Amino acid sequence: MQLKADIPSGHSTPPTTPVQASSQPVFPQEAQQSATSHESLESGPRVRSSTLDTGQRVSLPSARPPFSSATPMPPYSTSQHVNFPSQVFLCLCLPAAEPESDIYMRFMKSHKCYDIVPTSSKLVVFDTALQVKKAFFALVANGVRAAPLWDTEKQSFVGMLTITDFIIILHRYYKSPMVQIYELEEHKLETWREVYLQATFKPLVNISPDASLFDAVYTLIKNKIHRLPVIDPVTGNALYILTHKRILKFLQLFMCEMPKPAFMKQTLGELGIGTYHDIAYIHPDTPIIKALNIFVEKRVSALPVVDDSGTVVDIYSKFDVINLAAEKTYNNLDITVTQALKHRSQYFEGVVKCHKMETMEAIVDRIVKAEVHRLVVVDERSGIQGIVSLSDILQALVLSPAGIDAQHC
Repeated sequence: MQLKADIPSGHSTPPTTPVQASSQPVFPQEAQQSATSHESLESGPRVRSSTLDTGQRVSLPSARPPFSSATPMPPYSTSQHVNFPSQVFLCLCLPAAEPESDIYMRFMKSHKCYDIVPTSSKLVVFDTALQVKKAFFALVANGVRAAPLWDTEKQSFVGMLTITDFIIILHRYYKSPMVQIYELEEHKLETWREVYLQATFKPLVNISPDASLFDAVYTLIKNKIHRLPVIDPVTGNALYILTHKRILKFLQLFMCEMPKPAFMKQTLGELGIGTYHDIAYIHPDTPIIKALNIFVEKRVSALPVVDDSGTVVDIYSKFDVINLAAEKTYNNLDITVTQALKHRSQYFEGVVKCHKMETMEAIVDRIVKAEVHRLVVVDERSGIQGIVSLSDILQALVLSPAGIDAQHC
């Protein structure tokens, strides 16, 4: 494993986002402060760490306190102890008019990716010369789900290693418990990339820290990816990896300060948000190898576990698959899902569910507080009806008001 601190420029150009004309300025007070912050970012130094905790930077002073002493700070808690920079806590002074449906879109356009990069975080970078098996073990050891890949020869980032890669390797090369998976044990990351990506190679999708959060949401959903590296276009340094969860948590933190759009009081059923047809699921006795096949073929990130009566009793996600690497049990994929889930490394509180008659406001609140990637939509008997993902929610809150459907581009 190799970590990079000062990396020469070698980034890809992030995709452009469709622009919708607007007849009024977007959050004028924030735009002015954002411009001031931007000048500070350009002139002030950014701290680069040479240890695992990369992406650190100095705290920039603000011209005035973001909130008066009489105004309480919005509550925010996280088990990961990461903090949003203080300069982004802006008081949204909006007129007491009818709530506008595009207010979350305008909020996202007025904030940059840099605004939600924590002051201290862990970023693990792998060299493509690293062995595949060691790379996955390193993901487990460092408690991360993905890592940017650095090509020493090209002197640039060339891709991301995620749990999906681990699943694809097991899906493609597993034969039986008696046969060793040579491709996992012996291949280097560069070899795996050449074999797997030879016909489907795409440049690394990344984004600049100065790009708006609106651009980040559009890029994540349009490219159907769950992790978006933030790369400094000047130095080529990887600063952070953005996720749907981080972005929605940031937005929800400020929702109480903004007028509430009417659609937040509408139900999932009324808004038509989520997937309700051809839902992929498994049973408690489903072999792990079959679950991995469904992950690859259906391109889903989680599979509800349904018992014989049709009740949702558990959920098997892609993240659970990494436990096979942690337990070094990936050579026997004939075991059942129930057996595999006994080795969960984290406490599992149960499947987070919702109903089609619940409001959008309740759904957002629940998925953020539960810190999960999706909610299982069930009926009154806990039978599965559908899935509502973070992508579905961000599409509805941010992109749909702009007239953009990134999920079906």
